[in-house]
Amino acid sequence: MKFVSWNIDSLNAALLGKSDRSVQSRQVLASIRGENPEVIAIQETKLPATGPSKKHLTALSQFFDDYDVHWRSSVEPARKGYAGTMCLSKKGLPLVAVTEPRIHSPEPMDCEGRLQTLEFPDFYLVNVYTPNSGDGLRRLSDRQLWDDAYRAYLTELDEAKPILACGDFNVAHQEIDLAHPASNHHSAGFTDEERQKFTALLGAGFTDTYRYLHPNQAGAYTWWAQRAVTSKANNSGWRIDYWLVSNRLNSRVKQSTMIDTGDRRDHAPILLDITC
Repeated sequence: MKFVSWNIDSLNAALLGKSDRSVQSRQVLASIRGENPEVIAIQETKLPATGPSKKHLTALSQFFDDYDVHWRSSVEPARKGYAGTMCLSKKGLPLVAVTEPRIHSPEPMDCEGRLQTLEFPDFYLVNVYTPNSGDGLRRLSDRQLWDDAYRAYLTELDEAKPILACGDFNVAHQEIDLAHPASNHHSAGFTDEERQKFTALLGAGFTDTYRYLHPNQAGAYTWWAQRAVTSKANNSGWRIDYWLVSNRLNSRVKQSTMIDTGDRRDHAPILLDITC
């Protein structure tokens, strides 16, 4: 089975925008369609509380007409049109339930639409958009509490069924996971605190599938700064998007990789091929 995860950075811009970047985003969506995944997990949809409009759904259907759409948006007291997640699941899949868990994280993180769980007969798929620690690390302490709550949530689920967990985790775990570790040691996404929390997550029984298959692969990233014009050309990137699986699924992982986005900066989709 194939699964794809992508931080799209505004579903509206990707589907309905007229800019060159919007055109690039639609090319990425076409590439995802070409992989024919069972589930597509999307982060940072930035949709209103009412979810996708008819125009959004019509535009989505041009790529994914054989998928059901499950969305979760930011709601009050969180900011409007902020964060948000979405999952597209192929029609006919034996989907048991779709839930929008609240994990008792610092307010208003639980209201920002950051977490979705799809339950299948033999596993859970968890889509996450982890909070960024922010400029000046102003949200780092809350981010650490989120990491603890998220780890506890996954651990509880894992007692019932194995897990496929994906999304934008907003952390480069090891020095090999970003181009310039020395100069980013105290930057959001590469602080000691964030990296330690990710280590704790893996230690709770989960595997970073890309690093499992490619233990020494350097220069493989999932994000390049959009504001830095040369970031993609110079491959000055970070690997902050992950497919994690319960350790007992390790031997079933066939592929974990990035989908090429050409010149488009920001996040690249990541693909997992696994026997479930």
